[in-house]
Amino acid sequence: MDMPGVVRILSLLLVSLLLGTARAFRNASQKTFTIDYNHNCFLKDGQPFRYISGSIHYFRVPRFYWEDRLLKMKMAGLNAIQVYVPWNFHEPQPGQYQFSDDRDVEHFIQLAHELGLLVILRPGPYICAEWEMGGLPAWLLEKEDIVLRSSDPDYLAAVDKWLAVILPKMKPLLYQNGGPIITVQVENEYGSYFSCDYDYLRFLQKRFHYYLGNDVVLFTTDGENEKLMDCGALQGLYATVDFGPGANITNAFLIQRKYEPKGPLINSEFYTGWLDHWGQPHSTVKTKAVVSSLQDILARGANVNLYMFIGGTNFAYWNGANLPYQAQPTSYDYDAPLSEAGDLTEKYFAVRDVIRKFEKVPEGPIPPSTPKFAYGKVALKKLKTVEESLNVLCPTGPIKSLYPLTFIQVKQYFGFVLYRTTLPEDCSDPTPLSAPFSGVHDRAYVSVDGVPQGVLDRSFLTTLNVTGRAGATLDLLVENMGRVNYGHYIKDYKGLISNLTLNSSVLTNWMIFPLDTENAVCHLEDWHASPGSCRGKACAHSSSNYTLPAFYVGNFSIPSGIPDLPQDTFIQFPGWTKGQVWINGFNLGRYWPARGPQMTLFVPRHILVTSAPNTIVVLELERAPCSDDLPKLCVVEFVDKPVISATMTYSRLLQHLPEQDS
Repeated sequence: MDMPGVVRILSLLLVSLLLGTARAFRNASQKTFTIDYNHNCFLKDGQPFRYISGSIHYFRVPRFYWEDRLLKMKMAGLNAIQVYVPWNFHEPQPGQYQFSDDRDVEHFIQLAHELGLLVILRPGPYICAEWEMGGLPAWLLEKEDIVLRSSDPDYLAAVDKWLAVILPKMKPLLYQNGGPIITVQVENEYGSYFSCDYDYLRFLQKRFHYYLGNDVVLFTTDGENEKLMDCGALQGLYATVDFGPGANITNAFLIQRKYEPKGPLINSEFYTGWLDHWGQPHSTVKTKAVVSSLQDILARGANVNLYMFIGGTNFAYWNGANLPYQAQPTSYDYDAPLSEAGDLTEKYFAVRDVIRKFEKVPEGPIPPSTPKFAYGKVALKKLKTVEESLNVLCPTGPIKSLYPLTFIQVKQYFGFVLYRTTLPEDCSDPTPLSAPFSGVHDRAYVSVDGVPQGVLDRSFLTTLNVTGRAGATLDLLVENMGRVNYGHYIKDYKGLISNLTLNSSVLTNWMIFPLDTENAVCHLEDWHASPGSCRGKACAHSSSNYTLPAFYVGNFSIPSGIPDLPQDTFIQFPGWTKGQVWINGFNLGRYWPARGPQMTLFVPRHILVTSAPNTIVVLELERAPCSDDLPKLCVVEFVDKPVISATMTYSRLLQHLPEQDS
C-alpha cells in the first residue's frame, strides 16, 4: 500500500476515534442530576426522580462482603445507598493516606455503580456515625487550643488538606461525570453542635464546589427542630431533615419546608433501629413501627434514606462513645434490616414489601444469609502479662515525664498506654489512689509490684484503695475505649489527663509506655525470646477479683477437604471479663461479657484459613478464667448464632451510683 493510502486509513481511524470520544463525552455530559423547585422533586436526566436509599458503612463491612451486602440492598428495592467517609480511617497519621483493601472507597462506590445503585455521599469532614471521634483524626488534638468543626485556622488548614485529597477522588464518580454519586452532604447535623459557625459552613461550601464543580447537588442534614436547622442550614446547601418511626411526619416535613419552601421532601436518616452502649439493653425498633412510618413517607412522594440498612461491626478500636461517658460496643448491628453479619431479617422483607407498593423491585433470587459454622471450643494458654511484655510491646522504651502525659502527647492515638511510677510512702494499710476531675480516660487497670489492685474509670470509679511498700512499682494500664463522637465534647483526650494523687499527694516521676499491640500480635515469634520483667513471686499472684492484664494464645485448625469451609462464625468468651481479641492478626474488637449486652463477636470467614492453624490472641484486662490449677477453663468458643442482646444487671447498678462529670 502506498503512503497516501496509509495516511487516509490513519486519518479515518483518527476521525472515528475522535467521534467516539466526543459521543462518550456527550453521553456523560448529558447525564444530569438537579433539583426541580417548580415540581418539588429531583430530576435525573431531565426526568422526575425519587430515591429510596439505605445506609451502609464500607468501613464496618469487610471488602470481602461488599458485593453481597450491596446486592441484598438492591434486591430489597433500594435504588441508592448512602455512605459516610471517615477521615480518620483514611489518614490515621498526618499526611499518611490509606485507600487500599478495606479502605478502598473508590472501589466500593464503583461496585455500587456496577450493581445499578446510585450513591449519596457524606464525606464529612465530621460524620458522627457512632465512630471514633465522629470520623475526625485524633491527631488534630495535638493543637490543644484547636476548636473543632469551626473556622479555627488550624482546623480549617487540616480540613483543606484532607478535602484536597478525598474530593478529587470523588469527582470522576459524580453522576454528571458518568459515576453513581447524585448528591453530596456538607458536614453532618451541624445544627447539633455548639459553635454555629456559618463561616465554617461557607468555607466547606466553597471547597466542595471548587473540587466537585458547581453542578453538584450539595445538601445538609439536621434533626427536625427549628433550632437545629437554624445553625445547620446555609443558603446554597439544600436543607434536609432526619427522624425515625413515631415522629410526627407532617410536622417534620413542615420544618424542612420552612427552610426549603420548594424542592423535594427528604428524610436523610430514617432510623430503622438505634445504637447500643456497653451495660445497656440492646436497642430494637419494632418492624411494624418502621414499615408504618416508611409507608407514610413514601406515600407523600418524599425521598428517604434508611439509616441503617446494614450496621456492620466496629472492628479494632473504631467504636465511638457518648456522654455521660458510655462507649459503644463492637457490634453495630443497629437492629437494621440486614443483621451485623449481613443476614436477612423479618424487617428486611417487611421493608421490601412496602417499597414494592411504590417502586418496581428487582426480580430474581435474593442472596441468602451466609452459612455459619460452630467450630467449638479452643483452649488458650497464658502467653505473658503486659508487664512482662513491655520490651516487645514498647521496644523503644518508655517516655519519662514529671507529670503524666496524654495519649496524644506521646502520639498514641488508639489502644493502650502503661503508666509507671513508684509509691512514695508505705501503704501497708489501704491508701486511696485518686483521679480527681475524672482524670482517667477511660479505664485504668491498677497493680502494685505485680499485684492487681482494681480498676479506675472516668465515670464512676475515680478512687481506689491500694496497698504496697514504699518504693513499690505502681502500674496503670490505661485503655482508650473510644472517643466521644457526638456533642460539645468531641475533644476527648485519652490517658491520664490530670494528675493522680496518693493519699491526697500528687504522684510524679512517671515512665510512660505507649504499647504497639498490633505489631506485637502479628509477630508472636518475638515473644518467646524476650526475657520477662517479673519481680519475684508477685507475677503469679491473682486476687479473687482481678488478674493482671495478660495475653493468652491458642490455635485451631479448619479441615481443608470440606467444601465451603471456612464459614462465618461468632466467638464467645465463657468466664472471661473484658478485653481485646485478634484472629490471625486481625483485630476483631473489644469483648466485655461481664457488662453486655454483646456476648459474641462476629468473625467473618475471610480472616480464617484452612491451609494452616488459625491463631487466636486474647488480651484479658480484668479477670481471666485461667489458672495453673484449672487449665480446662481457659477456653473461647466459636458458635453459629450471635448473642448481642443479653440481659444484664449493670444498668440497674448505675442507677444507684452518684453522677459525676465526664
